Amino acid sequence: MPSKPKAIVLLSGGLDSSTCLYWAKSKGYAAHALAVSYGQRHLREINAARAVAKAAGAQFTHVTLELPWLATSSLVNKKAKLPAIPLSRIGKEGIPSTYVPGRNLLFASLAASLADSLGAQAIVIGANALDYSGYPDCRPEFYKALRLAAVRGTRFADGGTLKIFTPLINLDKAGIARLARRLKVPLELTWSCYAGGKTPCGVCDSCKLRAAGFDRAGFPDPAL
Repeated sequence: MPSKPKAIVLLSGGLDSSTCLYWAKSKGYAAHALAVSYGQRHLREINAARAVAKAAGAQFTHVTLELPWLATSSLVNKKAKLPAIPLSRIGKEGIPSTYVPGRNLLFASLAASLADSLGAQAIVIGANALDYSGYPDCRPEFYKALRLAAVRGTRFADGGTLKIFTPLINLDKAGIARLARRLKVPLELTWSCYAGGKTPCGVCDSCKLRAAGFDRAGFPDPAL
C-alpha cells in the first residue's frame, strides 16, 4: 500500500488551525503538526495544540523562537494592554497592537523548512481574510507570493511538489465553526483567547470573533 502524502500543518491550538489539521486528514494527508512558542502571553495554546494533535493522531513538533523584537506586540509584551474594542470595529481600525511582526512569514518559513526535510508535499495554514483583526499576513495576496517563494527556496525547485493550502481564507468564523463540526474537530480542546488565563476572557478580539462565529453558526462553543 502506498504511503500517504505528508502535510505540515501550522497548529496553534485554536479554532482555525485545529480545523485545518482535520481538513488535511480529510484530504488524505498524513498530518504533521508544527506549533511555535514565540513568547506569547497565551502560551497555554501550545498545550491545546498538543492535545488536538494527539486526538487527531498527528505527529507533533514544538519549537521555540526567542526574538526580542516581537515584544512590540501586545501578544508578547505582558505589560502592554490588549485591545478591547467593539466587535463591529475589529479589523477596521488599522493594524492592531496584537499584530506580531512577520509572524506568519516566520511560521510559514519554519513549515517550509520542515516540509523540505521530511519530503512533505503540502503545508496547511489557517489564515482567514474575513473574520480577522486586520493583520497584513492574513491576506490572500501574501499567500500567493509565499507559494512561489517556498518552492523556489527549497529542494522542490529541482522537482517535486510543494503545495500551500489556506482552506479557510474565504470563510467567516461561522463557516469555520460549521466546517469544524463536520470534520469532527475536538473543539472542546481548542484555545483561542489572547489573555491566556484559566478561562477565555471574552474581551479580546479573538474571543469576540470566536463567540460571534459560534453564535452565527447556531450552536454553542464546546470549549465553553
